[in-house]
Amino acid sequence: MNFFRGVITGQATGPQPTGAETIQKLCDRVASSTLLEDRRDAVRALKSLSKKYRMEVGTQAMDHLINILQTDRSDSEILGYALDTLYNIICNDEEEEQDENAQKQTDDLGAQFTEKFIQDPEHITLLLTLLEEFDFHVRWPGVKLLTALLKNQGVQVQGIVLVSPMGVSRLMDLLADSREVIRNDGLLLLQQLTKGNAAIQKIVAFENAFERLLEIISDEGCSDGGIVVEDCLLLLLNLLKNNSSNQNFFKEGSYIQKMKPWFEVGDDNSGWSAQKVTNLHLMLQLVRVMVSPVNSPGATASCQKSMYQCGLLQQLCTILMATGVPADILTETINTVSEVIRGSQVNQDYFASVNAPSNPPRPAIVVLLMSMVNERQPFVLRCAVLYCFQCFLYRNQKGQGEIVSTLLPSTIDANSISAGQLLCGGLFSVDSLSNWCAAVALAHALQDNLTQKEQLLRVQLATSLGKPPVSLLQQCTNILSQGSKVQTRVGLLMLLCTWISNCPIAVTHFLHNQDNVPFLTAQISENLGEDERLVQGLCALLLGICIYYNDNSLENYTKEKLKQLIEKRIGKENFVEKLGFITKHELYSRAALKPQPIFPSPEQMLFDHEFTKLVKELEGVITKAVHKSSEEDKKEEEVKKTLEQHDNIVTQYKELIREQDAQIQELKEQVASMTTQTDQMQATISQQLSQIQQHKDQYNILKLKLGKDSQSQPSTQADGSQVNGLQTEELSQLREELEELRKQHTLLQTQVGDKDALIDSLVSAGFRSPVSPSSDGTSDAIKELESRLSAQMSETERLKAGLEQQLASATSTVAILQTEKSKLQSELQESKKEQDDLLMLLADQDQKIHGLKQRLKDLGEPVEDEDDIDAREQTSDEEDEDED
Repeated sequence: MNFFRGVITGQATGPQPTGAETIQKLCDRVASSTLLEDRRDAVRALKSLSKKYRMEVGTQAMDHLINILQTDRSDSEILGYALDTLYNIICNDEEEEQDENAQKQTDDLGAQFTEKFIQDPEHITLLLTLLEEFDFHVRWPGVKLLTALLKNQGVQVQGIVLVSPMGVSRLMDLLADSREVIRNDGLLLLQQLTKGNAAIQKIVAFENAFERLLEIISDEGCSDGGIVVEDCLLLLLNLLKNNSSNQNFFKEGSYIQKMKPWFEVGDDNSGWSAQKVTNLHLMLQLVRVMVSPVNSPGATASCQKSMYQCGLLQQLCTILMATGVPADILTETINTVSEVIRGSQVNQDYFASVNAPSNPPRPAIVVLLMSMVNERQPFVLRCAVLYCFQCFLYRNQKGQGEIVSTLLPSTIDANSISAGQLLCGGLFSVDSLSNWCAAVALAHALQDNLTQKEQLLRVQLATSLGKPPVSLLQQCTNILSQGSKVQTRVGLLMLLCTWISNCPIAVTHFLHNQDNVPFLTAQISENLGEDERLVQGLCALLLGICIYYNDNSLENYTKEKLKQLIEKRIGKENFVEKLGFITKHELYSRAALKPQPIFPSPEQMLFDHEFTKLVKELEGVITKAVHKSSEEDKKEEEVKKTLEQHDNIVTQYKELIREQDAQIQELKEQVASMTTQTDQMQATISQQLSQIQQHKDQYNILKLKLGKDSQSQPSTQADGSQVNGLQTEELSQLREELEELRKQHTLLQTQVGDKDALIDSLVSAGFRSPVSPSSDGTSDAIKELESRLSAQMSETERLKAGLEQQLASATSTVAILQTEKSKLQSELQESKKEQDDLLMLLADQDQKIHGLKQRLKDLGEPVEDEDDIDAREQTSDEEDEDED
């Protein structure tokens, strides 16, 4: 004991042992001491040295400490010391500041000891078992140790916990611990456990994690809560992000409705603590996880519907229009509202109806657009507003029409600011970022909407006093030709490409200006610097759209003349090379990844996500269109015309086939009806033939009988003549009946023949083509049609034969069943007869027994009746039950 006191107090006599020597002696004492107190003091000493001599304690004492965990389970104090010591040597968190190299060495050391600890998976299982101990001195250090192991070797430890029986359930019990420090550290442990492991995430979710975490958030004060709320939100993000199963479980469990109180921030928004900002930021991220564009469309739509129905969207719009909200929370709220309404018509309609609390009230869309085109607003906020506007117009033709209508002359209100006016103002302002945002926003109002593209051609702008107004399309090309900033020109070119693509009328309007095509060819053909390459590529795309969607209505700018112009002024290969500059740009790939516009700086804001889809769609077809010669174009036009003619012929034949299919169906019904009638007639004929045969047999019998009578009575001439007279009458009657039956038979056969001829005539009339072929192509089509109809006719015959076969089979089956029925009925009669005989015999026996009993009684012998025997047996049974 004096030795331990010396280690702990630092007092020593004689030469001081080194740290390694001291640790070695302590390890020997832990391994060899039989007294629990000695082992406990040695482990406590190792704990005190474990931070300073981390390497030595970890190398020499880890096995001994694990052995303590296995053998000294009854003493919570020594278990706590051992767990604390293991935590100190495995954990990489250091309070004091260290340089980069020292921190790297510390991290490597923790990883090495963690790897050594988990070499045997039973060590993790042992640790999970210890976490079931309620004692604070065991449970708390156990939670911290397992958290440190997960930080250092997360994947390996996750795998061991996953296969451990009830491993995740034991850890979920930590959230129900009444001691807050254990519950809070349990949250940190579950955060590490659920990182990147979908299987564990599902188990944790089905262990009622959502309910428990939402309760903790509510108890801690929602967004006004402290660090515990943040930990709960981080764990919820781990469980829901990129996990469709948990997202569906969260929605089906009605947990979305329980998120609404999180966003009731109140009217007093003057004091926002840093923790509240962090909490609300994470809450908004959770909402976005449920409605992210990367989720499946069905799941996103379902969550969007729930958020509208429970009032969560309305609550978010309230924050959006509130005053005093910090800029980063406002930005994230705008992004969240964007994804809640994206592609949902109901939510988009509600957002369109939201008004800002101003005097007079203005639509929320107008207020947001005012921020977007205001260069004094933060860059991230302007990006968020652009994203919100894009999501409002995504697959929303009604909203697109409302935005474009604010630009039309008949709907402009001089007393109020509209969305269209703000977009035009931003489009022609001196701020290049406003130009780009307004151009992209206006392009989204035209996305996949031919009607609005044509409507926007009507927009006229008054550029200056005394000059006639110019169209919006012309003003865009005017600004483009003035050589403004690259960002402005890129935005305008994206707008023009979106506007005139798949809209021949817009192409005609664009080409009608004599300056546009020379400007584009000049831009493409010049050898400009690196920054201008993107502009050249977009000019090539715009010119290619003018070729591809050209309806040849302008004589000077037909498809062929534009291609000749490219070949002479630019060169086809050079044109295609310039067109390829767009997709090779580094910012193109970044914009193609996500719908949300996220840019590190305003200068890199060049591409829009939807525009990248348009480029991908048009690049190949434009390249083919440019390389095609005039002869190929003519051939293509001829092929198109031929195809149209062919389509018309095919349409006619389709209609003909439909009519003939209807006729065939009607004929099939007639055939079925006539077949039924024929079967009935055949049955009648068979019946009548059988009657004729019976009459023939009767006639033959009477004839034989008449011959015998005439031979047996030759002497009685008068009687014979009388008999012969009688037989003569009967024979004449039978002959008349026979003749009548033969006539009926002949008549029926004639009717059957007429019916067959009628069927043949109807079938031949149904298959006759009403269209006379006028060319080889049509004759081939008629032959094909006739072959199809003949195939259908053969199919009808095959079905008829099959039905007859089935009828014959059914008839034979009925006969067999009738035979079996009669057989069973005869057996039943025999059984009844045998039963009656037995009853008669039993009655005779009872009579005999009764007589014999009566004789015994007369002779004075005692005789027991059946009732007496039954009563005695019942009494005996009751006595047996009482004994039991």
